Amino acid sequence: MEQQSMNLDRLSDMRGANVYDSDGDKIGSVDEIFYDEDTNQPEWIGIGTGFFGTKRVLVPVQGASFEGDDVRVPYAKDQVKNSPDIDGDEISQQTERELGSYYGLGYTEQRSDTGLPEGGSGTTSGGSYDRDRDVDVDRTGDSVVRSEEELKVGKRQTEAGSARLRKWVETEPVETDVELKRETVRVERETLDRPVSGAAIGEETIDVALTREEAVVDKQVVAKERVGLEKDVEVEHQTVSDEVRKERVETEGDTVDTVGRRDDDDTLRR
Repeated sequence: MEQQSMNLDRLSDMRGANVYDSDGDKIGSVDEIFYDEDTNQPEWIGIGTGFFGTKRVLVPVQGASFEGDDVRVPYAKDQVKNSPDIDGDEISQQTERELGSYYGLGYTEQRSDTGLPEGGSGTTSGGSYDRDRDVDVDRTGDSVVRSEEELKVGKRQTEAGSARLRKWVETEPVETDVELKRETVRVERETLDRPVSGAAIGEETIDVALTREEAVVDKQVVAKERVGLEKDVEVEHQTVSDEVRKERVETEGDTVDTVGRRDDDDTLRR
């Protein structure tokens, strides 16, 4: 695929693009572009890498190029992934100096028009840089540095399912007993045997009104129960497996193997 030079306007729109190393292996994706505060020119590409993209490393804009919708950098994947971690949104001069030394660019506090360190020649002063290692190696010396990968496991929240509380209405028949009263008429007779003065024999009608109770149905809403959902957290242990690479060192000839440790001041600061 044809490589295109790094266009600064296009670079600002490349967030999320895949980043590949010098051998064509994917390193991660563009997470952020770091600009020089004085020149407003991009100097470093922040790459999200590691498990779930939780680690951010930097690679210089210098030497990077476009391949279609991807970005290609002239460094090995391991070199980029093992570069110093950058957690903040700003890069101090000290950190930039260390990054420049790590990538073999050289560094001065005087910026060029492109926002890159002036005099960046791709090599550090006083020796060459081995991109297959993560430290400066003096090829004329009598020692090498053995490195190995370590497994780092991150965590992220992901959807594992869902729960729903739903209320609906259904109709069911109900029965209840009620006592109803109604009036009735009873005929009472009383025997009389006495003369009545002024009485006239004729017709007469008496009306008596009767009443009764009827069942009247009404409804009311009564709260019976409160039902809710609460979440609990269960902890489970999971074993994560992967492969890590370790460098081995062997000697030949009349040698005595000794074990030493480099001082903190002699290691590359991260």
